[in-house]
Amino acid sequence: MELQSLIYLFVGISFAVYIGIALWAKAGSTKDFYVAGGGVHPVANGMATAADWMSAASFISLAGIIAFKGSDGGAYLMGWTGGYVLLAMLLAPYLRKFGKFTVPDFVGDRYYSNVARTVAVISVIFVSFTYVAGQMRGVGIVFSRFLQVDVNTGVVIGMAIVFIYSVLGGMKGITYTQVAQYVVMIFAYMIPAIFLSLQVTDTFLPQLGIFGTTSFEFHDGVKTIPEGTYLLHALDTAVTDLGFKAYSEPGNLWNMFMLTTALMLGTAGLPHVIVRFFTVPTVQDARISAGWALVFIAIMYTTISAVSAFSRLNLIKNVQNVEYAAFVNGELKHADGTPNNGSWFKTWEHGGLLAWTDRNGDGKIQYAPGAAFEGKGGKPTFDGDKVGEHGERVTTNGKPSANTGKIENELYVDRDIMVLANPEIANLPNWVIAFIAAGGLAAALSTAAGLLLVIASAISHDLMGQVIFRDPETGKSKLTEKSELMWARISAVVAICIAGYLGINPPGFVAQVVAFAFGLAAAAFFPTIILGVFDKRMNKEGAIAGILTGLIFTFGYIVYFVFLGGKPEDYFLGIHPTGIGTIGTILHLIVAIVVSRMTPEPPQEIQDLVEQIRLPNNAGEAHDH
Repeated sequence: MELQSLIYLFVGISFAVYIGIALWAKAGSTKDFYVAGGGVHPVANGMATAADWMSAASFISLAGIIAFKGSDGGAYLMGWTGGYVLLAMLLAPYLRKFGKFTVPDFVGDRYYSNVARTVAVISVIFVSFTYVAGQMRGVGIVFSRFLQVDVNTGVVIGMAIVFIYSVLGGMKGITYTQVAQYVVMIFAYMIPAIFLSLQVTDTFLPQLGIFGTTSFEFHDGVKTIPEGTYLLHALDTAVTDLGFKAYSEPGNLWNMFMLTTALMLGTAGLPHVIVRFFTVPTVQDARISAGWALVFIAIMYTTISAVSAFSRLNLIKNVQNVEYAAFVNGELKHADGTPNNGSWFKTWEHGGLLAWTDRNGDGKIQYAPGAAFEGKGGKPTFDGDKVGEHGERVTTNGKPSANTGKIENELYVDRDIMVLANPEIANLPNWVIAFIAAGGLAAALSTAAGLLLVIASAISHDLMGQVIFRDPETGKSKLTEKSELMWARISAVVAICIAGYLGINPPGFVAQVVAFAFGLAAAAFFPTIILGVFDKRMNKEGAIAGILTGLIFTFGYIVYFVFLGGKPEDYFLGIHPTGIGTIGTILHLIVAIVVSRMTPEPPQEIQDLVEQIRLPNNAGEAHDH
């Protein structure tokens, strides 16, 4: 079958399954809408957690970052995996025992104050939007490639689909849909990875392939690298020959440490993952499902670094120093006689995510360090759909040649396309390429739906129910279940529209936007949640002061250096904005402790409650106190 029709088939079948499940599990009560009625099997819940947690950033963007940054990209792997362990061991069981679904609920009850609750609601909405913007951009990239539409049209299609199944089904629909999505995602990631591993290193398991030796010789534009070279050594040689820093050599360790820590603490404070621990019957099950989720996450995360190495090697092997016209028309062969078909280059060029400008006028593609285009972040600006003399898409901002006699970069590659383009670059069978399309969509949509639910419940349950329509005498919500569901659905619609806007005008590439969200989550929630569980002297004044300090400092730093043109030499202690959440967290912790010790201690019943959360008994089902 043609590639395009295969893609429609695979994506179509997977969508039919997701929407079918959502309708089959349509939510009846509000408890169903928020936490799936509390009766999901731990293994199923583990899969759903893994799908929720492995977002478009891990599926689409992560291998791309590591492919271009080399070992520095490892911060993302360590931070996200480590953060999950921290969440499962340190926080999940206690929050589960406290019996509160959402971060604002926990903060409002533990700190006996509506001001604290409102501050928490605002922070949750803030963090979730930053995160969802990254996911929506991921959806746009996948659709733009596979339905061959513009990135922005892709975002709009994605909005419509997320709308259908998060608004109709609520959490129950999403839990079972995500089990299906996890299965699609993991196969879509592993099958191409195994193919690539066999092709590049003759090893079946990609996790071992990265330590294997290359199964072909290739020319990197400077010298020929023989068959049987260790993969990482071949890669180091190739990238240093071209003038990049060695692939396996770490860069700035201080920044790597800061970023890892921010991602780790941010994962532990991330609202949409915490909710998952309430969808199983008992606390024991919550621990078991956390363990299963870790297994399901590890399958993919141990493969990512191998996929990155294969894709960078394949890129150099296939595009370095080849004649553009012959390459894209599929007329070239590798040294070993296998075809080097460049038709994928045209497809991605058409979507605006790849570009070539012939700076030295020899009609060949050169790949080297430095930007080939003058745009912001080295991005190309296209001149409509005009075609140049070699058949390439004409750009208006290509840099002129500096005539130094050195290799100059003529290529722009959007990092976010590496995983999706990888099977095509490696000339894998069409069904594998179509499968990756279905997987990329599953990844972005599952996380986007989970986040929209968090935003919806933060607005309807916490803001409307517990703050605006709260009955002052009973302290309970004046809203009926039905009107709360209505508010949840309205807020989901508004949230989807805002998320779509952010996806069309994103503040950076997918994983970077997501890193900002994690930094904000770390600085806003982590210390307050931890102190709420482990320090009974912690009071509302401390919590409010801490949350505001962490959030405002981190947000201000990111905005100043990313959007208002602050210079890298002015970084505080040299910390890049993606890692500043770590400092925000420390400030939050110090302010919270100092303020709480200077203000009156919390009422006795709250102190008893904190003692009780940590006792191992009476951990029954999730209930309202």
